[in-house]
This record gives sequence, C-alpha cells and structure tokens, in this order.
Amino acid sequence: MVQERPARIERRLSAILAADVAGYSRLMHQDEEATHTKLTALLSDGIMPAVTEHGGRIVKNTGDGFLAEFPSAVEAVRAAVQLQTRVNELTNAEAEDRRIAFRIGINVGDVIVEPHDIFGDGVNIAARLESIAEPGGICITSSAYDHVRGKVSVEFIDLGEQNLKNIHSAVRVYAVVRARPSSTTQVESAKPEPLSPPRLSIVVLPFVNLSGDREQDYFADGITESLTTDLSRIGGSFVMGSNSAVSYKGRATDARQVGRELNVCYVLEGSVQRSGKRLRMNVQLIDARSGQHLWAERFEKPVVDLFDMQDEIVSRLAGTLGAQLIEAEARRAERTLHPDAMDLCFQGRAWLMKGISLECVTQARGFFERSLEFDPGNVEAMIGLANVDTVVGGSFTTDDGPARLAAAEAMVNKVLSIRPNSASAHMARGWVQTFTNRAAQGIREFEHALALAPNLANAHAALGFAKSYIGRATETEGHILEALRLSPRDVFAYQWACFAGVAKLLLGSDVEAVSWLRQSTEANRNFHLAHISLAAALALTGALDEARTAARTGLALNSGFTIRRLLAAQQSDNPIYLEGLQRLCEGWRLAGVAEG
Repeated sequence: MVQERPARIERRLSAILAADVAGYSRLMHQDEEATHTKLTALLSDGIMPAVTEHGGRIVKNTGDGFLAEFPSAVEAVRAAVQLQTRVNELTNAEAEDRRIAFRIGINVGDVIVEPHDIFGDGVNIAARLESIAEPGGICITSSAYDHVRGKVSVEFIDLGEQNLKNIHSAVRVYAVVRARPSSTTQVESAKPEPLSPPRLSIVVLPFVNLSGDREQDYFADGITESLTTDLSRIGGSFVMGSNSAVSYKGRATDARQVGRELNVCYVLEGSVQRSGKRLRMNVQLIDARSGQHLWAERFEKPVVDLFDMQDEIVSRLAGTLGAQLIEAEARRAERTLHPDAMDLCFQGRAWLMKGISLECVTQARGFFERSLEFDPGNVEAMIGLANVDTVVGGSFTTDDGPARLAAAEAMVNKVLSIRPNSASAHMARGWVQTFTNRAAQGIREFEHALALAPNLANAHAALGFAKSYIGRATETEGHILEALRLSPRDVFAYQWACFAGVAKLLLGSDVEAVSWLRQSTEANRNFHLAHISLAAALALTGALDEARTAARTGLALNSGFTIRRLLAAQQSDNPIYLEGLQRLCEGWRLAGVAEG
C-alpha cells in the first residue's frame, strides 16, 4: 500500500503589519455605535487605500484593528506612515478623548500561509510590538529595520531590547520619529506629528571627565555604560541605548534639545573629577520637557579600587534614580485627564514606595486594579498587585492572610510564564515563599534576582530577612549592611533596618535590636511592624513604659496586628527560629500587645 504524502505547508518570508486602536475598550464604552461606525469608515477611507497602494493585503480584521501582509518591508513602512497620516487627517476634528488612533507594529518573518490567515512567530511578534507603540506611532523590529534603513523617508530612534508578552527572547525595537521630504518627489502627504516621548524614558549622557587625565576617561565611560544597563531594568522604563548617547560626548548640550532629538522625557548628566586620592562625582536628573532640575547628588570618596567604587556608585545612583523617576511619572500621571494602564501603574508603585501602611496599600491596590482593567496583560501592574497581597498577607493584620499570599503566588507565577527573566517577579515570588514556610526556596529566588540584576540592593536585604526564618539570623545583619552600602538612601531602607532589628531579637541581642528598630521608625514613622517590634525589644530590655508607648503607636497605625495571627501564619518550622519567636511573643505580652 502506497502511503500518502502529507500536505505541504506553504511558507513565505513576509513583512507583517499589525495595528490596533489605542484605548479601544474605553472608546466602545463611551459610545459603541459611533466608535464602530468611525472605525469602519477609517478602514475604508484611510487604511485599505494605503495598504493596497503599497502592494499589501489585509489578512483579517481583529475587531479593534487589523493584520496586513506585504512582500516588502519598505512598502510596509511606507504604507504605515501613509495610513497614520491619513487617519490623523480624518480624525483631527474629533475631541481628543474620542479620537481613534492606531498603534502599529511591523516585523519581517517566515510565516505559515493559509487562504484567509497567516501564522507563526513573525506574526506574533508584530502583534505584540504594536502594543508598545504610542497612539499614532509605528514600531518596527530590527529585522524590518535592516531592510528599510536608508530606503524610506522617515527617521527612527532605537528603543533597545524590549521584552514582549509571550515572546521568549527580547526583541530590538525601533520607533518612527517623523517623516522628511523625499529626494525624488516634491509632493508628499502631510507629515505626522512627532511621537510623544515614551513614559519613563531617559538618556544617560556620557559623563564628563574633569580630571584633565585622559586615562580616567575609561572610568567615566564605565559609569555611563553601567548606569544605562542598570536603569533599563526598571519596570516600564525605556533607556536610550548608549550608542545614541555617545554622539553627545564632548559637546555642550541643552537637556530640552537632547530630549527633542532623542524623544525622551528625562536626561541624566554628570561629571567625574579625580584629585589626588579622592574622587568627586556630580550627577543631576533633568526633565527634558521643561528643563527643570528634578534631583542632584554629589559623591566624594577616597580612591581605593576604581572598579569596586564604580559598582558602588552605579548601584546607589540606579536605586535612587529608580525611585525618583517613578515619583516623577506618578506626579505627571496625576495631571493626566485620561490615564492609561501605565499611568495608573506608576501611581500604584509610587504609593507602595511611600510605605506599607493601610492607606498606602489600599491606594496602591486601587491603582493596580484599575491598570489591569485597562490592560489585563500589564506585567508591572500584575507584579504590583502581587506585592500588595504579599504585604497584607505578611503583616499579621488579617485572618485571610493565607488567601492573600495564595493570590499573590498565582499572580507571580502568571507573570513568570510571560516574562521568565523578570528580576522583580522573582523577587515577588521569593517573598511569597518566605512568608509561607518555604524560605529556602525564597532564598533561591532572591539569588536568581541578583543574578539577573547584580546591583539590586533590595535582593540583598531580602536574603537577610529570609535567612532569619531558617535559623541563620546571624547572617542577616551582613546582608542588610550590604544593601545599605549599595543604596544608603533607599526608599525601603526603613524596612531593611527592621529586618536587622528582628533578627537581633531572635538572637537575644535586645540592645542591638533596639538600635536597629529605632533607626527604622525614625526613617518611616508609618511602618507599624517596626513600632511593634521595637515594643518587644524595649520590653525585653526592661524599658516597659517606652515599650507600651511603642506598642500603642504601632497598633494605632494598624490595629489588626495580634500575636495569634502571627503564630497562626506558621511561617517557619525551623526550631531555632521558633525559639527566637517565643522571645518576641514574650516581649509583646510585656508591652501589652493583644493575643487576639
């Protein structure tokens, strides 16, 4: 019997264009019929003509957008620019909050072809790519860029490596900046408006070496390169590649001009000066839109080992800048009339940075939940919501703590299935595991996070915290000191000091515990666990009046804390930890903390 050969699968190399309507759900919620009618008209009058004119075909409509295929990447980009220009013309009279704007992603890839559809990674990448484009904007992959560079009348900015949802490897992305007149024709469509700068976008300009010693250039260059790498790990950030920034080396620059030329919101600039055995560094963060100086810092240290000092300075700068940038974006988002998913996410993160009081976590939860309503796949909002649930579950102030921790773990696992190399997601999973009697696994997650982001100060502190749960509280202080060395002014330093203080209590070093816990309460007076832990430490040293005052302060901040809830959490079955925990409970009882 002759066996039939399987049907041949048709494949071809194509330029794939994926487009969707920015804020489609909001527009449909406002007026379904009007939005549908306007979208249908745009497809007919603006999109179909641009696609067919450039040799493409609409593969399918997707409800809120469409998928098109072209035999040429050059023609795909030309069609995208033409249709964005035409859509802008047709919608220009609409109110901004009701205007339809498309986001476009273009990729070149080998696709599987069927009569009415195309499939494959090339299609998936284009579809994911359009989600990071600005409304009215166009993003293309490096594979498309290699085909169109120098052949189309538009300019591009390099957005660097981007992690796209459900795409295993990072993809290098370029964004169209603006059109310019072609050398072959004097008549062209109207130019599209320049793209708005991506949120949390920053360029690290080459640090200036003021030493007069050209041999020190490598140190200034190393600071620039390392800062660019570290800042790119901030969730939701876009950091301009160093190849673009280096063009400004040795030039007098104006931050607003740099912002316009590179299409970024923030500019970081700095100088390095070595004098004898000391090194001085000045750094400043500037809002590229207004020219306003947002933050400045000076470092002055003895020169021992330049490379060790470079790592320390970079980690301090990256930690501080991360907080400054998120706060700046949150302030901007507060003034936005129609916040989107990332606006809301930045506001949630800003509330968590203020503290973990009941008000802070409640506000943060609200922003993260609203962000996910806009974009259910927003990874940063998912991590934020998991962190809120972990904070509540690990604060011993509610009886549904285990349910909160279970919800946090489910959310983190979902994130890691989308973005397996997210250091912040591994941190979030490590915290959940530590709070659920799996501290050894948590330690491995924190170590993994450090492998992904070596200057992540919070991971060092988390390691110290987790080790106290497995009977190794003697190691906690060392990890906390390392975290503070890397980021001495960190927004979470008050928590780290509390971790060290509790570890000292577990070890019976009550006087040292008091010192660390006072440091924590002075850094943030709204952290209820620091006050309550200080109450135990003071009671065990015999200072009962102060202990009761500290206990009242902590319980006023969060009245839900009880000894019963802490013991019911069963966070560790390690006998050394449990022995120390009994000392803590004894101190709380002396200080008047309720059993509950």
